[in-house]
Amino acid sequence: MHAGSPTDRAVPGPTGSSESPVAAGAFMGLEALGLRPNHRGKVREIVDLGAELLIVATDRLSAFDQVLPTGIPERGILLTRLSAFWFRGFADFLPTHFLSLSVDGLPADLARHRALLEGRAMRVRKAERLPVECVVRGYLAGSGYQAYRETGSICGVALPAGLGNYARLPEPIFTPTTKADQGHDEPMTFAELQALVGAELAERLRRTSLEVYSRGAAHAERRGIVIADTKFEFGWIDGDLALID
Repeated sequence: MHAGSPTDRAVPGPTGSSESPVAAGAFMGLEALGLRPNHRGKVREIVDLGAELLIVATDRLSAFDQVLPTGIPERGILLTRLSAFWFRGFADFLPTHFLSLSVDGLPADLARHRALLEGRAMRVRKAERLPVECVVRGYLAGSGYQAYRETGSICGVALPAGLGNYARLPEPIFTPTTKADQGHDEPMTFAELQALVGAELAERLRRTSLEVYSRGAAHAERRGIVIADTKFEFGWIDGDLALID
């Protein structure tokens, strides 16, 4: 979530239309409903409801920092279900901003689109987001493998020689990046993270991220699924460090 987000609710957008935006099969955003979100990410959009936020997952597809012109029908529903599953699963371990998937009691301009929003909209508490992506890698893949081939390390974390693509690492590693609303997130060393948020908080982010990844990866592995790497976001809610989407 963005600290200092506008407090006004979604307002009519330039089309003013209430027609279904899914005639072509994919929901590409609130503006197709005649609504303007308070914040628009590559895939998700945020509406400020006053005391809480509504996160709407569109069917847009983002790849290599570009939003593709066509979406995948119901992709946003799947993303929302995945997020809700993990938030609920981690609730006994650390605070999260997740409240519910309920679309009851929405303002009228949103309530009339209830059938479309149900399943892809998530109510969350507001948080002061930290400006960092907390990436954890359990396997050597993607940009991590490329960095390893060039330097033998990822984000300043040295790795054993001779590892192949998709190799399982001896233990998961914490490789944070910047948090860019537009463009590409840039890798950070742990020292750079300490300079950004302070040594104590940096260590807490590393420890918590590794724990969340280990719990999630173990749960998935028991079901035949490998989580090679993932990233988390955190923010402050009422003085507590919380997992946010």
